[in-house]
Amino acid sequence: MKVSVNAPSWRRPKVETLDYLPFLRVWVDPSEAAQYRKANPGAEIIECAKGVQGNISRVRNHILDREFDRGMDAVAIVDDDMRGMFYFEGARKHGKDNDHLVPGDRFVAFVKKYTLLAQDLGVKMWGVNVTFDPQYYQEYKPFALTCYIGSPFTCFLRGNACRYDEALPLKEDYDMTLQQLNRYRKVLRLNKFHYMVKQGVQAGGCSVYRSHEVEREQLEALRKKWGSRIVRIDHNERNHIMRTGRVREDYNPVIVAPIAGA
Repeated sequence: MKVSVNAPSWRRPKVETLDYLPFLRVWVDPSEAAQYRKANPGAEIIECAKGVQGNISRVRNHILDREFDRGMDAVAIVDDDMRGMFYFEGARKHGKDNDHLVPGDRFVAFVKKYTLLAQDLGVKMWGVNVTFDPQYYQEYKPFALTCYIGSPFTCFLRGNACRYDEALPLKEDYDMTLQQLNRYRKVLRLNKFHYMVKQGVQAGGCSVYRSHEVEREQLEALRKKWGSRIVRIDHNERNHIMRTGRVREDYNPVIVAPIAGA
């Protein structure tokens, strides 16, 4: 089985994921390639076609098309700031010594193993848990077939016909999950595993065009595309009250699988 592990990166020259996965294929804008190569000696820095960077959905589509064109059976896309892939075991999450970490040198084997499971289940996309909170993992639910899969780690199988919606560069993972469910009726999410990334706290990447106003517009565009019965807003204030007592505005929707009986 031929697999590749890739990361789009933009205006963030030091790629932290390379510390964990030194074989990572990093996709950058041609104008930044020299800077990335200098900051990451020996890394595989790949130049996107001119004009691709600046929209994460467009970059992800570019990676999928080029990687499948060169014969990959599975294409994994990860964030450029992923500290590791961890797992729950014995009702415990990973410890300070990374005792529950998938070793970097076993990461490709990890991708191959669960790609085979995905093939057996007839899905075209798989991923992992979106949080390190153990309440999201129960030992009797090792995987799910209709749950949201976040963009920090996503793996696509050959034959996947879905591509990211370039009009939704801040809600592309929610939309992709819904596309997969709508077309193939299921996805595979491994509840036992989860990633650790620095979402929303770094300069560069999607933060270049992210703002409260744009987030709100993207959420409304996603709801308009799929309908308010499928893309819902969590109105439970208990989930959004901060320690200061202020109510945090949440632009991450709750999505419902567009499948009868799901």
